Amino acid sequence: MKKDRRKKRRQCNFCADKIEHIDYKEVPRLRRYITERGKILPRRITGNCAHHQRQLTVAIKRSRNMALLPYTSE
Repeated sequence: MKKDRRKKRRQCNFCADKIEHIDYKEVPRLRRYITERGKILPRRITGNCAHHQRQLTVAIKRSRNMALLPYTSE
């Protein structure tokens, strides 16, 4: 019989730092949540809560629209 080993849920970085609103102008912080191809990392990988993951997605999309972040890699 195999043991059922579940990984511990990672704590949301934004909740830990007590950040209520994610700003699209904080490019270094947003860059941690996209791949080298320019895709947004999913919640199960980043460990963000649902509330902050939605804010993060909107912030990344706004930042791309303002040409602060790339849509794709070069």
